[in-house]
Amino acid sequence: MTTDALLPALTLRVREAAHARAPVCPCQAAAAPGDTTLADRPDGTVVRHAGTVAKAHAADADAAELAGRVTVAARLPGVLLPPLRPSPVALHGRLVTYWPYGTPVDPEDPDAAPWEAAAALLARLHRTAAPTAVPPMRGPAKAAHAVARLRTTAPHHPATAPVLRAWTALPAWARGEAAVPDAAGLCHGDFHLGQLVRHPSPDGSWLLIDVDDLGTGAPAWDLARPAAWYACGLLPPEDWHRFLTAYRAAGGPAVPSNEDPWPALDVPARALTAQTAARAVTKAVEAGRLLDEVEQSLVDACSRMSSVSPSAPHG
Repeated sequence: MTTDALLPALTLRVREAAHARAPVCPCQAAAAPGDTTLADRPDGTVVRHAGTVAKAHAADADAAELAGRVTVAARLPGVLLPPLRPSPVALHGRLVTYWPYGTPVDPEDPDAAPWEAAAALLARLHRTAAPTAVPPMRGPAKAAHAVARLRTTAPHHPATAPVLRAWTALPAWARGEAAVPDAAGLCHGDFHLGQLVRHPSPDGSWLLIDVDDLGTGAPAWDLARPAAWYACGLLPPEDWHRFLTAYRAAGGPAVPSNEDPWPALDVPARALTAQTAARAVTKAVEAGRLLDEVEQSLVDACSRMSSVSPSAPHG
């Protein structure tokens, strides 16, 4: 079923779910919006009605794996936003999950970005043994998919070669071609500030959302995107310091508590840089435009990476 056909059906379901949670229609309140499409992409269509959110996951989502990930969210309510229903349901060939609405990070107010809260949540997640069976986190597989799309979409673009050189220099596990070493704890798999919302409760706690990539893996992967942004000059040093300091203070196992963190972060940060650059080049080619300044900085970082071998461990 196409997204155009799916959206009305998903909207109807989220209305039903929202109205079932309250004796009076919650969208009648002035502060509670009616139907709002929060995302409409091949990897997920997300619709909100008042305080309820429904997500139709990617068409190729595995039912058993997604059910396990939703169960983890239900059992870790202080870390992950808990679902409103215990397991996914089918809707026109897509798996749908239901969640309470939470207020996201304001992208227009970078100074208020909750780096400390994010770091503490990740540290707690990384210290937690999976409460139920879950597959490996999907970070490396998603990075490999982005690079494969680049090869197909823009094989002759001048930015493609440096991205591919940086990618092929990575160890097999970071390219999704081998098991991740020492993958015992839980990882989010796709962490960035867009994966945080304030809990819809009086204390307004921040929680992690989006369990599609959750699983066991190398905890350093969840620190890799901020690390990559910092290394590329896209994240101010003070924000990176806030994030890393808070993660260490919370006992996060991804990096040593007092030693240089980069031997642990280097390979995942390189992988995330190559993934983000691959996506940037692909989007630019598909839109028929030149790379912008940020996109070019990612490609330039890939060029620099190619001249220096990845660090150990996991190398």
